[in-house]
Amino acid sequence: MSSTVFGVSFDAQDAQAIATFWAEAIGRPVADGGTADNASIDADPAVPGSRIGFHKVPEGKSVKNRLHFDLITSDFEAEITRLIGLGASKLNEVKAARHWATLADPEGNEFDVIDG
Repeated sequence: MSSTVFGVSFDAQDAQAIATFWAEAIGRPVADGGTADNASIDADPAVPGSRIGFHKVPEGKSVKNRLHFDLITSDFEAEITRLIGLGASKLNEVKAARHWATLADPEGNEFDVIDG
């Protein structure tokens, strides 16, 4: 017997609002029936385990994420600008062997955008 990944879930202050941000960020729809308590982004049928859930918790985020998304884009500056326009904040940028920026979503969850 084994398990299969169904998806990934985030704790949130407002599940519907943060699901909307991430749906716009990655170009996938928010599932029907979401509320401020529980919302999700529909899975990509071609990618098992790609459902993303958001669930209201009483406490706010207080430390760095132990898990985060890495997004890759062919138009780095435009994508950073677009994500900031959706409500993200830029935290850091690294120009080394790979060029990437660390951003935070509207609830402070960090993620990276890689120039690719």
